[in-house]
Amino acid sequence: MQFSKNKINQYIFFIIISILIIFNGGNSNLLIQFNFLFFSTFFLLCLKKKNYQLHLKLFYQDNKIYLFFYILFLFYLFLQVIPLPVNFLKFFSYEKYLYLDKLQKNIFYSPISLDPTKSYFQILNYISLLLIILILKMIFYTDKHKDRFFLFLSFVGFVTSSIAVLLYLNNNPNFLIFENSFYKDASTGFFINRTVFAVFLVFCLIASLEILKKIENSKSKIKHDNYFKKIYVRLFIIFITVGIITSFSRIGNFLLLITIFLYLIEQIFISKKKNYFFTVTILLIIFFDLLVLGYFFGTSKIIDRFSLLEEEFSYIHGSDFTLSRFQIIKFGILELPNYLFFGYGPAGFEALFKLKFPIQGISYANHAHSDLIQFLGEFGLIGTIILIISLSKFLFSKKLINFNNLLLIIFAIIILLFDFSLHIPIIQILFIVFFSLINKRFTQSNLN
Repeated sequence: MQFSKNKINQYIFFIIISILIIFNGGNSNLLIQFNFLFFSTFFLLCLKKKNYQLHLKLFYQDNKIYLFFYILFLFYLFLQVIPLPVNFLKFFSYEKYLYLDKLQKNIFYSPISLDPTKSYFQILNYISLLLIILILKMIFYTDKHKDRFFLFLSFVGFVTSSIAVLLYLNNNPNFLIFENSFYKDASTGFFINRTVFAVFLVFCLIASLEILKKIENSKSKIKHDNYFKKIYVRLFIIFITVGIITSFSRIGNFLLLITIFLYLIEQIFISKKKNYFFTVTILLIIFFDLLVLGYFFGTSKIIDRFSLLEEEFSYIHGSDFTLSRFQIIKFGILELPNYLFFGYGPAGFEALFKLKFPIQGISYANHAHSDLIQFLGEFGLIGTIILIISLSKFLFSKKLINFNNLLLIIFAIIILLFDFSLHIPIIQILFIVFFSLINKRFTQSNLN
């Protein structure tokens, strides 16, 4: 079998994404460096092809204002980690200036960020996200390419979920280099956190449903040619659904419920072309969901997993205090005025928490349990405004109002309010990929 250069590049992209998935979604400083190295090298290699250069040029012409503001946002993040004369902090971060003044040491220079080392790695991550957007615009330019990515994600979701459920049924033993001791009563797979695992699988589910919907809406000949693909994807959906269910993540299961509900609404009331086989598939997911939970885990689990706010009142224990997640969110809100305009830097929440709650033990909060509050605190008002302007084409354009965008925006709102998954590289990447591929005008070319 002979592969085109573009197909090879797509498979290289898939390999990089797979590495991220295997290693906890790329959620560590070391992995962020590797991600940056992989994507920057891959981007430079893609630039050598003239066809890709043309795609990139067209993308730049259509989005140069938004690209300018995102690059401005990156420069703003660099400003947060550059050592400044301490007296400058009276303007940029008066709260940090007061901390340094209390130390009574000869400190002449200090950055705005409370944790400049971690902020530096986050800057690399945000540069990688920009490179991913540019790579997507270069190598995914037909409808066939989008379907290939969705099929890849469906398959990866199947494999990840299968391994996670298998480990879960064996009490989550440590597996090779993967430590699964944190959650003994939930599926997590390659991920440390069950909610991140569940959110990842929800994206895999959407990709699978999009494949099925397109096949069912296609002409009879294409349906026949994709007969086995439909069987595979339906099998993948079953395993992905089981993975989400057994994660027992309230956020993940709530997103699963919303996904099924919105697809049903779209098929029954909105779509002009009724797709009964696709509707039956969604109904079977609901039936399978209730059957698995009701029979194997008890009927109480069916309701309990949708208690979205229950975890916000669960407690994190320190040596001298006990805080609920809601109290940590409240703490993040109360600290916003102290870093209102210029923030405390990406990944600075952990340092902020330790400053306010000196801990002798090992338990502490390294995130605010609300992405919205943490982003506002990290970037400050100025950085947040710049970022929103750079994303405004996706957030406020009437041309981009469609079912898939609505689904993604609802996901983003729920995660921003109640979770921290949008701080995990693989989840950030999936949002970017879905927004990019769904909103791109593809050709029907047979190019590979």
